[in-house]
Formats: sequence, C-alpha cells, structure tokens
Amino acid sequence: MNQQESVAHDVDAQWVHLSYSEAAQFKTVYGFSGQQGVVHLEGIRYMPRAVHCDTLLVYMHPASTLQLLPMPMAMARNGVHVLCAGSRYARNDSALIMEHVVRDLGAYIQHARDVWGYRKVVLAGWSGGGSLSLYYQSQAESPTVTHTPAGDAYDLTQAGLIPADAFILQAAHVSRAVVLQEWIDPSVLDENDPDQRDPSLDLYHPDIRPPYDAAFMARFRAAQRARVVRRTAWVKETLAELRRRNGLEVERGFVTHRTMADPRFLDGALEPNDRPIGHCYMGHPETANSGPIGLARFSTLRAWLSQWSPDDTNALGDRCAERISVPFLALEHSADDAVPQPHTRMVFDRVRSTDREMQVIQGATHYFVGQPERLQRTATLTLDWLRTRGFCTA
Repeated sequence: MNQQESVAHDVDAQWVHLSYSEAAQFKTVYGFSGQQGVVHLEGIRYMPRAVHCDTLLVYMHPASTLQLLPMPMAMARNGVHVLCAGSRYARNDSALIMEHVVRDLGAYIQHARDVWGYRKVVLAGWSGGGSLSLYYQSQAESPTVTHTPAGDAYDLTQAGLIPADAFILQAAHVSRAVVLQEWIDPSVLDENDPDQRDPSLDLYHPDIRPPYDAAFMARFRAAQRARVVRRTAWVKETLAELRRRNGLEVERGFVTHRTMADPRFLDGALEPNDRPIGHCYMGHPETANSGPIGLARFSTLRAWLSQWSPDDTNALGDRCAERISVPFLALEHSADDAVPQPHTRMVFDRVRSTDREMQVIQGATHYFVGQPERLQRTATLTLDWLRTRGFCTA
C-alpha cells in the first residue's frame, strides 16, 4: 500500500440539526428532543479548512456521541470531511430501538446527499456503531424489515434508505446482543436480587481464578446463554400481558444486574491478543459488573428485544454483512479492551463484497489512548484505502 504523506489540516466544527416527522404510539425520548410526532437529531460535522471533498465519512453509534473519539478528528485533520451523527437516543439507550436508529442514520445520509451535495458517502462503523452501520447498509442494499422484533410496524422497506458507497468497520463487535450474552454474569439466580448468586459461576469469587479450563468455560457460557434466554422469555411474557390488558400502559422499564463478567477480561489465554488483562474499557471488570453503566443495565421491554436479545435483534452484524456488496475495509485493534478478539473476523468472513480487505492494527487499544503514532498510522492507512478507490477527491 502506497501511503501518501499526511498533512495536518486545521478543522472547523459545525453543529448539525436535523428533524423529521414520525408517528409514534408513545414517547421514548425525554423532553423536546423527543417531541411527539417529530424526531430531532444532532451531530457535528468536521471540515478540514480550505479542503473541498466529494466524500463524507459518517460515524454513528446507537447511543453514544462520537465527536470526542480520536479517529474522526484524525481523519478530518488528514483532509477528510467527517460527520459524527447522534441518534435520537444519544447518551441514553434505555428505550433504544435499533430500527429507529437505522432510520435516523438514513436521515443524515439523505441530508448529506441532497443538502450538502456530497457525491459519495462512506460508513465508518466504530465499536457499537459497527453493527448499526452494518444493519443500515444491509437494509439500504436489500431492505426486508417491516416490523421491530417486538412486532410493532416499522417499515424500513419504505424508508428510502440510501446505500453508502463504501464501508469501514473499525474496533467493532458483531452485535450489542452477542456482546451482552458473552459478558453477562451467569451467577445471578434471582433477577430481582443480585446478591443471590451461584458461587461456582461467580467470576469474581475468590475461589474462581484463571486460567479457566475447558469444562468451566463450557458450563459458564451455557449458563450465560440460559440467563439471557430466561430474561428474554420474561420480557416477551410481560409485553404480551400488557397487550392483553389493552390499556394505556404499553411499555415497562426494568433493571438487569451484573452484566460485565467475561472470562476474557481476566484470562489472557482465552482468544489471546494484546489486550490488558484484569481491565476492560469501563475500568475494573468487577466494579463495572455491578455499576450503573454496564451493558443493558436499564432497558424497556421493546429495547431488550431490539438491542439485547441475540434471538430477536435484527442488528446481528455478521448476518447483515452477507447483504453488503460495497468496498469493505475491516480494522481490528490487537489490544482492544472492549471488542472481543474474534468479532472483526466473524463479520469480515461473511461480507459479500468482492473488494474487501482486513488489517490488524498492532498494539492499538480501543480508543488509542496515549497512542498518537498508532492513531496517525491508522488514519493514513484508511485514507490511502479510500483514495485508491476514488474517494476523498476534490
């Protein structure tokens, strides 16, 4: 790969506000941003000063805002126009419906084409934005979804989703639902009392120490799967009961305790790479396991089915990849402390595109913290890949 010499550009940041009408049975977002019948979206567009470009690189996460991540700004400083798009659920995924976020992403891409005038759009799926972007692109290329996993009508086949022209998957997992199943604490015996636990499955019990043998791992993974299945069955039963009542209560929130207990956090021999052991991207795994920001800690019934149930979500990145035909670049970070090591390859192996490439960024952590040289090398690699395919031209 012939990497061009990088030039650091000054970057201007533009606040972006989009809105569109959408009928809804009830509000899922607090305040004016969730105004009944109108969806409001906010984002940040980074534009390298005095650089005219026909391509927009779009980063979007279902629930986070990405403008403070290092990669979008690094790409902008290297001369790429970048949009960090926020969904209607920015910073709160409790009631998040992935189908809604797909349509939010579609609104940004349509705006980029029709209002800003970009000829080409490239999706950059980072972290949890990977499965979202894969879901979007699969539905833009071959739309099939007409209902949410809860059975509510939401027709993406009629949403007019515009396919992106290329796809970059970086430091991204297969799906929020798959990650939850691989991280959830199987020792919990009573969902309403997280202190009731099976000590033989408690990863943080002093008698359970790495390395973990094959028998323990098989039992642990089976128990994780069983807990998710039980939780999902309760969700479906509760939603069905609310529908049977046919009253004004149509949704319910709940807490799922202890969801950050992946043996890979503590045992480097399991699917080894360069990740730090005894640590995860949320800090100490045991603290994160019971903390307020663990995966799926707060959820509604519909959000659980759309985001967190592997058997129900439509946002399974590896399956979505089978519908994607545009040029595809996959970037795995070898020291990633947030994305399980096999996940990038799982998606890459199922991409339909004939123009596909995968690179492993050696030593890179999830956020490139304290790694400016690796960040720049990755930005240069990405820019070269884009330019080779005719993107990011004046």
